Amino acid sequence: MLEIKPIIGISGSLIIDEGGMFPGYKRSYVNNDYIASVISAGGVPLMLPFNEDVAVTKAQVAMLDGLILSGGHDVSPLNYGEEVSQDTGDIFPERDQFELLLIAEAEKNELGILGICRGCQLLNVYHGGDLYQDLSNIPSSTTILKHNQGHRSDLATQTLEILPESKLFNSLKQPQIKINSFHHQVIKNVGTPFQVTAKTADGVIECIENSTYFWEVGVQWHPEMMQATSPNMRTLFKSFIQSVREKKQQEVG
Repeated sequence: MLEIKPIIGISGSLIIDEGGMFPGYKRSYVNNDYIASVISAGGVPLMLPFNEDVAVTKAQVAMLDGLILSGGHDVSPLNYGEEVSQDTGDIFPERDQFELLLIAEAEKNELGILGICRGCQLLNVYHGGDLYQDLSNIPSSTTILKHNQGHRSDLATQTLEILPESKLFNSLKQPQIKINSFHHQVIKNVGTPFQVTAKTADGVIECIENSTYFWEVGVQWHPEMMQATSPNMRTLFKSFIQSVREKKQQEVG
């Protein structure tokens, strides 16, 4: 019997040309690392272009077995009841609404969900959590690590402490791994029913998991940038794809 290859949607964004022949021209995109990660893990990647048509977005999700929420813009603080501070970077509220609808539809259809960086933060906000708009806002006596590392994308710069009996631990079979870091906003209060399952040495939340859902996991780092050189990151994507595959196999009998 042929192995089922789950269809994994990857949320897209817009990039606007600043020069060239068509300045101001809008292009739909996802970074190729997401596509390579899904293919390497045995899935079929499908880019979900940003749009503001509710019916179209629902139809996009209806085609999927799993969903990856990609990184990118800061999440607008207005989504969790705060005003935009001077510490918040570029926001794209229309994309927020697009991806919040993706989450709602994916959960309704019981799809596997993996949120990466911004995607992790948005999962938390969707479930009633909030964010620190910048690392400098964290009230802590602990030295805050450099979370926007400024080095090559696949270079590990921080140690991740993983909680036993979590999906992340069960996937990687390790209490510690090395990760990259490219963010300045972080989770503050965790939404229900998520649990924190991994942190860096400074206490920054790096992984949340929905214990009541077969696979709904948010990771703050960028495993897609590391999977080509890191067995741990390939294992993470394979665990996600395998979980989605098993659920699909159960459904088709």
